[in-house]
Amino acid sequence: MERAELAGWLRLSLTPGIGDGGARRLLAAFGLPEKIFAETSAALRQVVSAAQADALHQVPPGLQAQIDQTWQWLQPNADDGATTRRLVTLGDAGYPESLLEMADPPLMLYVLGAAAFDLTQLENSIAVVGSRNPTPQGAANARAFGRALGEAGLPVVSGLALGVDGAAHQGALDAAGDALRLATVAVVGTGLDRVYPARHRDLAHRIMLQGLIVSELPLGTPPLTQNFPKRNRLIAGLARGTLVVEAALQSGSLITARLTSEQGKDVFAIPGSIHSPQSRGCHALIRQGAKLVESVNDILEELPALRAAGGAAAGLFENAGAGDPASSSAGPENPLLEALGFDPVSLDALSARTGWSAAALQAKMLELELDGHVARLPGGLFQRAAAA
Repeated sequence: MERAELAGWLRLSLTPGIGDGGARRLLAAFGLPEKIFAETSAALRQVVSAAQADALHQVPPGLQAQIDQTWQWLQPNADDGATTRRLVTLGDAGYPESLLEMADPPLMLYVLGAAAFDLTQLENSIAVVGSRNPTPQGAANARAFGRALGEAGLPVVSGLALGVDGAAHQGALDAAGDALRLATVAVVGTGLDRVYPARHRDLAHRIMLQGLIVSELPLGTPPLTQNFPKRNRLIAGLARGTLVVEAALQSGSLITARLTSEQGKDVFAIPGSIHSPQSRGCHALIRQGAKLVESVNDILEELPALRAAGGAAAGLFENAGAGDPASSSAGPENPLLEALGFDPVSLDALSARTGWSAAALQAKMLELELDGHVARLPGGLFQRAAAA
């Protein structure tokens, strides 16, 4: 992209009151941005309002600084290694078709990541979303499903947030190992010149090497609350379907699920304990028609194209997933785990079930906790760390 072309796109995107909808109408009527700005007010008013036409003839505040910053960001950097920085505009060959089918596709996408990958390679991807504060089992499920989808050859799309998002990205990267393939895509709600949350800086670096980080927001955009629902529509738009791992009834994950459904795509949800607030969003989705998911095969069997893409690797997640520590030697044959069940349990309740003393149970639960089979929850409760 030449600097003059970049300047036109940035001016169009930053002109107050135009928005993506107005910009798309102008592009359809006049062509590239530089042609739009060469039009008379009378011509522009045939497409947009008088106020919008007047705004198009004014240079947006801070435009030159944004052009300079973005142009510099796009230049090759010796420290980037095999990664590249790109700006994909509406109508570019690299613009994903799935976003063009949305009611409000973004005007531009900033893309950072491995040079070998682009956003047109996501036709067989699955979004994995959920709570920023998952239960231990929820976090384990997110990472295990991320890995299983990766092992089936399907890229994972998520939002780089704490909790389920981060675990899903990590699972997908685990599955990729050292192979050069598109493992995961992080769609973020800030400019790509910053990482949010900051504690995911190392994870973001891993994604840059084996995936892509994407934003529709200009460089320098901080983490503003209103931008994250917009981000969620892109997660839904890029992926073939959305899996919700854990979600409260009022959560951004349910927004992503709703947008997925509105786009005519499939929504999947993992059930959980009836006592866990983090499971209520998934249970609500299942009541509304989302498919209940226990293994990655439950996703693939609904989507024949994905099943074909996944091939034989799709069976790797049968019976809660290979490599899950809770599916190893301390399985159902362990009487204490059988008594524990799958919901959070207090020591008093466990004592009543087993007849063991509290002291004996404390010792046994500590042993299971250290082995990774039991998670200690707030309030003195215990729960299996994952499906055992």
